[in-house]
Amino acid sequence: MTSATPRVRDLSESELLAQIFPQLPRGGATILGPGDDCAIVRAPDGRVVISTDVLVEGRHFRRDWSQGYDVGWRAAMANLADIAAMGAVPTSVVVALVVPGDLEAAWVVDLARGLGDACGTYDVGVVGGDLSGGDTVVVSVTVHGDLEGRAPVPRSGARPGDVVAHAGVRGWSAAGLALLSAGAATDAPSALLAGFLRPDPPVRAGRAAGVAGATAMLDVSDGLVLDAGRIAQASDVVVDLSLGALGDDVAQLADAAARVGADAATWVLTGGEDHGMLATFPADVALPVPFRAIGAVRRSDDEVRAGTVLVDGQPWHGAAGWDHFARR
Repeated sequence: MTSATPRVRDLSESELLAQIFPQLPRGGATILGPGDDCAIVRAPDGRVVISTDVLVEGRHFRRDWSQGYDVGWRAAMANLADIAAMGAVPTSVVVALVVPGDLEAAWVVDLARGLGDACGTYDVGVVGGDLSGGDTVVVSVTVHGDLEGRAPVPRSGARPGDVVAHAGVRGWSAAGLALLSAGAATDAPSALLAGFLRPDPPVRAGRAAGVAGATAMLDVSDGLVLDAGRIAQASDVVVDLSLGALGDDVAQLADAAARVGADAATWVLTGGEDHGMLATFPADVALPVPFRAIGAVRRSDDEVRAGTVLVDGQPWHGAAGWDHFARR
């Protein structure tokens, strides 16, 4: 006998997929979508930009905090931001989903709806994937993108004298996570909670940066200092961030930080999963909207080696951001 609220185990794979597929956008680049062994997607540039990311229950999200929609939205946006950070335009995603049998089927459909809405915002097709049973929810998304004839924007192109700029929010996801963890979410600012549960990265800013001539770029997945260090290391330069240029961000988070005994500046500098675009531009280039200058690229010297990140000219001490395998 099936339960009043259908669970995954009450449905066949085909029955569950029949509920999932209507939630997923086709996307303008899709020639053949779900239903065959493979999808077919246009790649007019002749090159395909590819990235993948995974969300694991208990590691990246908790079901008592996150609705299915939140998890689907977040899984999509984390991947779309990666494509944007190469200066490309996302075109399609494939999704591998692992779900336990006792999970409500409606939760899975809600996840598909969140994923579909996030992708549909940018005309990205959800063109296929895989569905499996398991002990916990795992969402793995692989995303494809199109450079539209432009050169990619890797991490390795920053040069001394470049301006360091950022597009998107800074520290909101870290603030939202801290508020949820402290049980302080009831009357917390909804924008900060959404920053963690449903990040909204500036995906179109990646293309704008590529068009404007950005020399290096990545999305801030693990923290501003840590990810700036990745540009610095790949480019063999020093990145000097200006805390003064981030003052408005710190001020926006000050009340929330005080509520949970945290430091707003640390959230801004080391909080991950906002998925904003961190880029470097030649000093004579007008920064495209919505980028804002937050520092400069310097040469290394005898005192400051290449790969170093400074904050107001001084080395940053303490954790630089999130590392999945760091000892805690």
